[in-house]
Amino acid sequence: MANSLDVDKLERAVKSVYQDVAAEPDEEYHFEMGRELAERLGYRPEHLDHVPVAATESFAGVGYHFDLADIEEGDDVLDLGSGSGMDAFVAALHAGENGRVIGLEMTDKQLEKARTLRDAAGLEHVSFEHGYIEDVPFDDGTFDVVISNGVINLSPDKPRVFEEASRVLAPGGRLAISDIISEEEMPESIKNDEDLWAACIGGAQQIDRYTTAIEAVGFSVTEVRENTQYEFVSERAANACEKYGVKSISLGATT
Repeated sequence: MANSLDVDKLERAVKSVYQDVAAEPDEEYHFEMGRELAERLGYRPEHLDHVPVAATESFAGVGYHFDLADIEEGDDVLDLGSGSGMDAFVAALHAGENGRVIGLEMTDKQLEKARTLRDAAGLEHVSFEHGYIEDVPFDDGTFDVVISNGVINLSPDKPRVFEEASRVLAPGGRLAISDIISEEEMPESIKNDEDLWAACIGGAQQIDRYTTAIEAVGFSVTEVRENTQYEFVSERAANACEKYGVKSISLGATT
């Protein structure tokens, strides 16, 4: 798949959109954002009350998976594509001060915003690092849990992402993700549409291929559920969803 795509063009488009998400969360995008969305997806209000408001405003996730992550006190957690940090801050509530949460993010403005919010909140056990989810800059077996929300669909090399997630998880580790998938294979015209790719649609993979890629690197998928509460908001995105069966899922797996 990656060979047929202009990967550099798509990466630039993704970075451009999510720089804007960090800086201007009140603008209009193909997708919904903010606390109202988070609560509708399943985030508990009492947890969101402890998250910096600016992180919640820039939340652009597509599902809820913290029940699948089952983060325990003292766990080490990696958030792939951590954005402005909301999921990392929620994970920190579960992991506690004896745990550690690291967010990995490629977009400079998102990273800067998350670090500023972390410093203001005084969360010493939370950190945010620059990097790519296809090339995770951590040693084998470093984490107990890997989470990701609405990000893996943006990668042109999803098998590599799952391989890296498996590598950095300790034996018995847990993968808990929410993402956009499709029921039908996308035509090249949509895959190479940078606007729809950055909107989480162009890179949506067929669900069977998606779960097969996860299992191919040694994961056992324990649960897959559809997030019917999630909808794209622009007409163009909604039309693509209807035509190709694009939808949000949450998935849990173990090593």
